[in-house]
Amino acid sequence: MDFSWSDQQRELLDAVDRFAKEQLAYDMIENDRHAVFNHDAWMKCAGFGIHGLLVSEEYGGLGQDPITTVAALERLGYGCKDNGLLFSINAHMWTAIIPLVYNGSEAQKKKFLPGLCDGSIIGGNAMSEPNSGSDAFSLATTAVKKGDKYILNGSKIFVTNGPIADVLLVFAVTDKSKGASGLSAFLVEKDSPGLDLTHKIEKMGVRTSPMGEVFFTDCEVPAENLLGKEGAGSWLFTRSMTWERGCILAASVGTMQRLFETCIRYANERKQGGQAIGKFQQVAGKIVDMKMRIENSRHMLYQCAWAAGHRKAIYLEAAMAKLQISESWVKCCEDAIQIHGGYGYMVEYEVERELRDAIGSKLYSGTSEIQRNIIASLIGL
Repeated sequence: MDFSWSDQQRELLDAVDRFAKEQLAYDMIENDRHAVFNHDAWMKCAGFGIHGLLVSEEYGGLGQDPITTVAALERLGYGCKDNGLLFSINAHMWTAIIPLVYNGSEAQKKKFLPGLCDGSIIGGNAMSEPNSGSDAFSLATTAVKKGDKYILNGSKIFVTNGPIADVLLVFAVTDKSKGASGLSAFLVEKDSPGLDLTHKIEKMGVRTSPMGEVFFTDCEVPAENLLGKEGAGSWLFTRSMTWERGCILAASVGTMQRLFETCIRYANERKQGGQAIGKFQQVAGKIVDMKMRIENSRHMLYQCAWAAGHRKAIYLEAAMAKLQISESWVKCCEDAIQIHGGYGYMVEYEVERELRDAIGSKLYSGTSEIQRNIIASLIGL
């Protein structure tokens, strides 16, 4: 696997660096405190081409391959401190755009992809339910076909981008007798009769990424908004989730790199007992451990993206990347707070927010425990 960059790739990645540092520097303390979704920053990212990195130019994207895409998102995470914005962008890309790219009809692609790429359409995914989390396929939401429409009834929870979404990919039961094979996927637009997106959820971290509950009460969805075939929902979800697991934390690798460099600067500047605290073995050891975690995370991320780009199965690689990056991110944040001491616990130093943002990564897109179960099953246990 050759992870060296071509001149064209390097030009793009350098451009992402400059863009993030120049265009995405704003007051995150206040935005986090008030859970503000920065729509202007969203549109700037879309205008740069971030949202459509993996989408072909035909539908308004940049037509990049997976490894270039995750590298660009890594650079975005390095330059942008708004982990909530980055999470919303990633949810938009991996749970709304990717299913359309691989499973959408030509009419669906033409209708939705250009807007999803230019930021005028905000997308999301509605799978989890109050009684269906890790057991993803135990859904209660139903979809019954009546004429040229499907009628949806039920509810979804933990829907990233839900309160601001223009279109949601919704999974529902179309034939209960078939179990997981009786699930189908629908593109549900915000103006659909019977759809309620108004219930916002307040979170511990990534507060600038809106999350909500979604309710369907005799919600009418045109039959042409069925994504793929009826009954293909579980397969479509598994494919989409695999992409999501492998790539959704790409920006977090950049975040860890930024945090690592912040800790080095602080350890060299902060003095105790007449010397920089970086000279103390306990402090230096934590920073070395951060470096090891970052390099391992980056390698697993790139390996997964490389395999995806070469059309290889990535079930194992995606689960490993998700587990490695999420747990490394949390541990790096904990170490960063410890290195900064009391200052790290203070809001103004912006380190405590990083930990609050990181913790959720061990839960969404499948918990760390679920990733371990997947890995165990794929290595013969």
